[in-house]
Amino acid sequence: MYQISKETAQEIREMMKRVKDVKAYRRLEAVALRGEGKSNGEVAELTGFHPDWVGKLVKEYIQFGATYLIEDDRKGGNNRNASHEEEEKFLEQFKKAAQNGQIITVADIATAYDKEFGKEHKSKSTVYYLLHKFEWRKVMPRPEHPNKASDEVIEASKKLTKPSRARWKILQQEMSG
Repeated sequence: MYQISKETAQEIREMMKRVKDVKAYRRLEAVALRGEGKSNGEVAELTGFHPDWVGKLVKEYIQFGATYLIEDDRKGGNNRNASHEEEEKFLEQFKKAAQNGQIITVADIATAYDKEFGKEHKSKSTVYYLLHKFEWRKVMPRPEHPNKASDEVIEASKKLTKPSRARWKILQQEMSG
């Protein structure tokens, strides 16, 4: 178990006054509390960290120093590959194809997206997010089936259908009388 002296805890408290990042402040606070004699469990209750994480923070502080805890190089979830305008321009080609009646799949868009922006995605979630962002729907209904019969063919088929019983009786009466 790693130990931190009370003097070191005081130095960390001074550093905490200069830190503007809340997450870095909380990491330093956990280390300072350990230096003030609290156990990992007690520090975890006060900070909301897991006790194992508190021990890891103390270990990292001892090995790498306070700057390691302050300068966290992890990225957030905002990993955009293109600006809003670039994405809109990218989707324009698919919008034109869709308006011409061409069927577009997410796999096609994902392949083009990877080529356009130089990324290789293992899942299609990026494309689904992009389509949702621009309010695209997965299925766009057509006003009529592309292979629909012409009006003349439809009208002719109506004449060839079997008449109802009431109509059949009327037709028989007209033919006999």
